[in-house]
Amino acid sequence: MGARETEKTGFWKSLLRFRRKGSSSSQQQNGKPSPPRRTRNANDADAVLRRRKTDGVRGDREVRRPRRRPHSRDPKISSRGFKGKGKENPRDHSLVPLTEWPPPGTALGDEMTMRHAQSLICRGAPVHVGHVKGIPHAPEHCYALYATSTAPPQFGKVKGEDDAVDLRSVMAELMTMRLQGKSAARVPWETLEQPSLAFSYGRLPGTVTLNQWLALSSVMPHAIPLRDPGVPALREVDLVRIFRRLKEIEMGSDDDETVLHRGLYKHFLRDSDKLFSMNKGLDRQITDLIQVLSKPQWIDFTDPKNQVVTRFIFDRGYLNHDLYQRFFHQLLLSLELDMRINSRSHSEWAKERLLSQIPPMIQWNIALARRWMKFIRVESYGQTADQVKLRYRLRKRQVKVLEKFIRTMKWPNLDETLDKLRQRNADSSVDAVSSDAMAFFSGLVLPGPTYPFLIMNTLIDIDPDKATDELALLTHLYPSCGFQYRSSYTYWTATCIVGKVLAPTCKLAAGWIGPARPTPDLARSQIARIRSRRPRQRLTLDDVTSMAERSDPLGPPAETIPVREYNLVMTDPDDTVDTVRIERLGFQPCEARLADSGPQWFDATVQFAIDGASWPLRLAYDVSFVSAWPCKGGPHPLFFDYAYSTIRAEQIVNVQDWGGVYGYPSPGVGGGGVGVDEDDEERVLVVEAFGVKDNEVLARAWCAHWGLSAVVADMRKTCVACAIREAYAATLTVVILVDDQHPMDDE
Repeated sequence: MGARETEKTGFWKSLLRFRRKGSSSSQQQNGKPSPPRRTRNANDADAVLRRRKTDGVRGDREVRRPRRRPHSRDPKISSRGFKGKGKENPRDHSLVPLTEWPPPGTALGDEMTMRHAQSLICRGAPVHVGHVKGIPHAPEHCYALYATSTAPPQFGKVKGEDDAVDLRSVMAELMTMRLQGKSAARVPWETLEQPSLAFSYGRLPGTVTLNQWLALSSVMPHAIPLRDPGVPALREVDLVRIFRRLKEIEMGSDDDETVLHRGLYKHFLRDSDKLFSMNKGLDRQITDLIQVLSKPQWIDFTDPKNQVVTRFIFDRGYLNHDLYQRFFHQLLLSLELDMRINSRSHSEWAKERLLSQIPPMIQWNIALARRWMKFIRVESYGQTADQVKLRYRLRKRQVKVLEKFIRTMKWPNLDETLDKLRQRNADSSVDAVSSDAMAFFSGLVLPGPTYPFLIMNTLIDIDPDKATDELALLTHLYPSCGFQYRSSYTYWTATCIVGKVLAPTCKLAAGWIGPARPTPDLARSQIARIRSRRPRQRLTLDDVTSMAERSDPLGPPAETIPVREYNLVMTDPDDTVDTVRIERLGFQPCEARLADSGPQWFDATVQFAIDGASWPLRLAYDVSFVSAWPCKGGPHPLFFDYAYSTIRAEQIVNVQDWGGVYGYPSPGVGGGGVGVDEDDEERVLVVEAFGVKDNEVLARAWCAHWGLSAVVADMRKTCVACAIREAYAATLTVVILVDDQHPMDDE
């Protein structure tokens, strides 16, 4: 990829070149199945048509393709059927939602200019743009994929309206960090953790954002090791010297480079260039600190095993003294480096560029230093660890967060746990329960996936019930897991397929889905790791770079826009069915993997009752559910070549291997009133899952059974047309329509 700047090909060229005779989206390339691709072809402007084979012939009938000329940029071009086109104001059309197509005053055979078409079709409809970026210090074949979504600039975007949930509302603020700047990240590539957790959780429980879906197809390096530079050398320091300097930095240290040079090289580093340079500038000091922190003796916080940092300082015993001192020595040097990078003599541009080029191991050291400076204060210290006393600025807030989390999850032992929490808070001993509790209450949490396990383990450690001893192996090293407690409820991580499927009947809090229904297949209190396959649907670089073209509300470029090429897709969320119910959540033990000492593995199933018949669905694939981006001013007209079929939730069990992604012998639909041709593998299946939450759970379970990720659209915020276009942009073939107007009752 070179500099990772990929060339955008034309719409038809990029989308049709893979459609040579005899090819299909499920064929193997380089030993791996290629993800479904999107095309737009048509043989009639009166109806929504399916994709045709590129040889131009279907059966005995020749398929004619429309030849559309490039868009004209002149808004004054006259159009048949519209008088005085140059005088009309397109904003007038954006004020009133469409209720029919063609709109009043137009006929089906009319043609629109670009300006008029934008006012009718593009008003508030989001366009999705893919980005491919290189990874500093990584091999050439590695890259990261991102997505951003915007509305047309003349209509703007409603503040706070996007596909991501507010992290503060779900108690997950500490899961992300932006190294440069004090505000929250504006785009996903600004955060330290990758994939970015600031743009990960979708608006609906159990969903992810479009950006997170793209990130799953990124090629990330496993690790980027550092070489030992050899120089400069460290001076011998004790715990008193380390904490004295930590206290000085906490009180506010002078950032004059002469003062910083004297303090750094007098107490912590040996200056090998002392004879040639009596005073090093900030750039040389930064270089020396980076070289020192690159030595192999330090703790590598990029390793997931080391990302619960309080495990290195929770034990204050004599045997742990060396590790305790090494941790704070590393923390101090990281603070010294961060202080010099953020010197007032450096411009914002220089800071941002330097931080982006620093190796990942050094970046995570800086992240630790930032969390320390923001949340921790040193009250006293001495020669030994037991003389160190810290004050947590975040403790009161974290106690309230934990109380809210306990109530949201409807913890079975709620009253006794809350009493124990209040007692420990009054005694100032909440951090003494465990290293996880120390991390949670202190705020010394590295960004990434550790936070959900820190808050849950803190809750489990504070709960006085002995049954929580069975949940001791809960850790972020096993992310696809959950547990049952007291046979009352089950709780699942938001990254576990069981949590993703059951989420419509639960709540999302701090990365956990719950409380979910119990199961007789697990012990009264037991952890379960869920075995699931990786689905075949993945994006390629061409898919990402052509996202904007594939999500364009107007379709392929044209000089004039025929009215008959668009259709207004309408649904009635109040027209619901109530024949679906969840019967049972089942788990089948499976053999443990070699050299695996963690919790037991299980295969998960969900059994439904549909019109009196039982339908078990196995959650075999770890699919994703993408939260649809909200649109403004909908419903929007849909270009006729976005092919789709609509089905009710209770009929979905009759659909088998939609799109033929996995190449089963009988692709298509076995019933339910939906038909699809064998070669129409990119048609979007729109599932109406309105009404009871069990309808949406059924649709999600069906997706997990067949290995098809889906777009989930709340019809009160996103119209059907925008949801279908987002599915085309994401190369997905399923859209689940839900009505989230009535949230779940507390009971």
